[in-house]
Amino acid sequence: MEFPRTFGEARALLLDGRTTATELTDLALQRAGATQHLNIYLELFPDSARTQAAAVDARVKAGTAGPLAGCIISLKDNLCYKDHKVSASSRILEGFTSIYSATVVERLLAADAVVIGRTNCDEFAMGSSNENSAYGKVLNPLDPTKVPGGSSGGAAASVAAGTCHVALGSDTGGSIRQPASFCGIVGFKPTYGRVSRYGLIAFASSFDQIGPLAHTAADAAAVHTVIAGHDPRDNTSSSRPVGSGNGPGAEPLRIAYYRECVERPGLDPEIKAHVLAHIDRLKAAGHIVEPIELPMLDHLVPAYYILATAEASSNLARFDGVRYGHRSKQAKGVDETYRMSRSEGFGPEVKRRILLGTFVLSAGYYDAYYAQGQRVRRLIRDNTLKAFEQYDLVLTPTCPSTAFGHGEISDPVAMYLQDIFTVQANLAGVPAVSLPTGTHSNGLPFGTQLMAKPFADEWMMAVCDDLFPA
Repeated sequence: MEFPRTFGEARALLLDGRTTATELTDLALQRAGATQHLNIYLELFPDSARTQAAAVDARVKAGTAGPLAGCIISLKDNLCYKDHKVSASSRILEGFTSIYSATVVERLLAADAVVIGRTNCDEFAMGSSNENSAYGKVLNPLDPTKVPGGSSGGAAASVAAGTCHVALGSDTGGSIRQPASFCGIVGFKPTYGRVSRYGLIAFASSFDQIGPLAHTAADAAAVHTVIAGHDPRDNTSSSRPVGSGNGPGAEPLRIAYYRECVERPGLDPEIKAHVLAHIDRLKAAGHIVEPIELPMLDHLVPAYYILATAEASSNLARFDGVRYGHRSKQAKGVDETYRMSRSEGFGPEVKRRILLGTFVLSAGYYDAYYAQGQRVRRLIRDNTLKAFEQYDLVLTPTCPSTAFGHGEISDPVAMYLQDIFTVQANLAGVPAVSLPTGTHSNGLPFGTQLMAKPFADEWMMAVCDDLFPA
């Protein structure tokens, strides 16, 4: 039997008695083992996966199977899973075993999903290429000479390589949607607060969101429905019932696109032409599609990196070589323990962002950088929400280009600009999804991004297939 490409296909086979969760798990583990050259997985979980699969088979037989029975899932290596290792792809957490599970992992297992392993990522989710991992870069399954995107590059690659049906990643400034675009799959970032962050190793707490990557919007939506909802252990999670923010029920839809995004000089000409063709197609289908202004486009990335690095500087202070994680063997005394453990444990990009964040929070610079960044963020959020007073959706390219080659972008600022179309959703806290809508003449895929008003997550995912049929 071939491993089913989508969760929908797998579930149908399972409930019809044509396969078992154990067989699906074994097939997934075999496929994952065959991708070692791509460096997607830092670790597979064969024992716990097979134990969970056997339990799922028993519930299928008893007629009590959960909504994710048949779904094989990978976890980004910044999500805690009790009695399993988690490292955020950093040396500073090498060998660390989690003593509890993230809320999303608990909900996946309760819904009868099977978790087969943890995927490589940029260290502490800081990067746009998955070249910053302490355990080596991930190769794009569609073209190993290219990056898979980041920071959830391993998660995206695990789906694109056909080793699982859905991957869970985290998105701080585009870290689900950009790799989804590069790997030709769906990547969904929920509304901030829609999914609990309890058990996610934090990068920037006011930006981070956990979300699914999958081959289809339906598969991503099925997993989102399970993991979404209030969690008393996360005081930023919303108590609003899942599905309460649905959008309009009737067509035609009102869709906006940012003129500045489509006309940006750095946008690949083929991607620009593709987006414009979709705009014409949606108009021809009867939808109202109009250009609107985004006057602060050039402020999105600077504001994001000032605020996100400030939060990273605070969040990563806990990794000090004293309480857990890496401790320098050469250090003598408390000061050396702090300094040498962090110097040895953190990689170059993480150090860069900690230093930048510490600088913008320091006396004499706080008002000039951090406080100003917060003001810009508020303006961006207000501008974004104003658009949703008139429109149901906002459409943009996901990325300015297709996947680039390993080592091709060495300038940090150029790498940060990979997020230019994705950071807005994180700054504003709105849901966004990247859909695989095109193939470049170079043979690589690219995506189109949709954003909706806060808490219209389920509605947005439901209209994806209608607007962009496969």
